[in-house]
Amino acid sequence: MEILAWLVPAAVVTLLAMGWAAWAGRPRREESDRSEAAGERLAQALQRPHPGRVAVRRPVVRDRSTGIAVRPSRQPGAAPRRTSEGGTRRSA
Repeated sequence: MEILAWLVPAAVVTLLAMGWAAWAGRPRREESDRSEAAGERLAQALQRPHPGRVAVRRPVVRDRSTGIAVRPSRQPGAAPRRTSEGGTRRSA
């Protein structure tokens, strides 16, 4: 019988779960907040515009990272720097 002792905790947990499920699924009393005033509040809330539909968010466009470090570009219209050989400076 000692070999079956490991089944006891599982059986106890199963019985507790069954009891909780029976208690949670029991018939409930009728809610007391079923008045006409509550129905009117619900109707007013449903008629209001939804906050998500008023302002449309534009997706954020991000540069896709390539894993390569790139220096920031110079200001537009700035002349490229010249080297002593007369050419523009370029990286390999």
